[in-house]
Amino acid sequence: MLLLIHWKRCLSPLLLFAAFPAAAQAAAAPPAWRPNRPVELIVATSAGSGSDTTARFIQKLLAEKKLVEAPVNVMNKPGGGGVIGATYLTQHAGNPHYLLVTSPSLLASHITGRSPIHYTETTPLAQLGTEPVVFTVRADSPFRTANELAERLKASPESLSFSIGTTVGSHNHIAVAQLAKAVGVNPRPLKVVAFGGSADGIAALLGGHITVVVSPSSGVWEHFVAGKLRVLAAAAESRLGGPLASVPTWKELGFPVVSANWRSIVGPKGMTEEQARYWDGVFAKLSALPEWRQALDSEHMENTYADSRGTRELMDQQYKAMTSTLSDLGLVGVTKQ
Repeated sequence: MLLLIHWKRCLSPLLLFAAFPAAAQAAAAPPAWRPNRPVELIVATSAGSGSDTTARFIQKLLAEKKLVEAPVNVMNKPGGGGVIGATYLTQHAGNPHYLLVTSPSLLASHITGRSPIHYTETTPLAQLGTEPVVFTVRADSPFRTANELAERLKASPESLSFSIGTTVGSHNHIAVAQLAKAVGVNPRPLKVVAFGGSADGIAALLGGHITVVVSPSSGVWEHFVAGKLRVLAAAAESRLGGPLASVPTWKELGFPVVSANWRSIVGPKGMTEEQARYWDGVFAKLSALPEWRQALDSEHMENTYADSRGTRELMDQQYKAMTSTLSDLGLVGVTKQ
């Protein structure tokens, strides 16, 4: 009897452990990943740029709404058309404390050969907003409608000049190429001038040196509201809101012209699924904030939030489409894929 009691006493801890394996494993499991040091939000352009403004507002909301436990610092790494900032990110492979605010330039720079960094060398985490490209002329331009512009482009492409802002191969340049192709014109000989920014192109338009400005709507908004410029068409899937609701899309007019500037967040390559899920949760909450939606409205951007998987799928699609259009322009350089 004593032996039986002793045997049961010895076995009971084992029986208890076996009876509650889930509780034992939960106690031993490490906590879910979260930042344990300051987070760097990298901007590949100078202070005051569109990406910089976006990054600093993200930083402000993450802190105010306590969406991230660790401090978030904005780090400007301008130069090389975004190459310096992207390179800085890739130097921290596997470290989820480094994030880059980026745009279609991440894809275009690699396609055109300006950057050796392919988007697959990053971990796409979120798309936060999209700003469609618009085609704008002076208020006294002979072009009253988008169809009139398309007809002139088809009949006499050499008579037109386009400002695209920033760099050749940009989303603005792609919109011009798409329209040219839609009317049956070779886009390569077109007179396309890449200014340092939309403001410089608008100044040239107002001065009579350029026929059409092709840019995100925020670039022309002030002059449009003042009555100095006329927006003919938007390179969007559907009409824009507010005063621009009266502006048709190229698509509804029968021209497959869809191009936009978007703001996305990517991390370095090598992040774990758990780390990506953490940032999915953070940016999903950010995109739902009323303050964030108001900020997008003020910048004339659409809230097109997508999580890490959706952002990867978007970049896959965009890379193929941009490669095709930039090939038509003769701008494809040495690419890895």
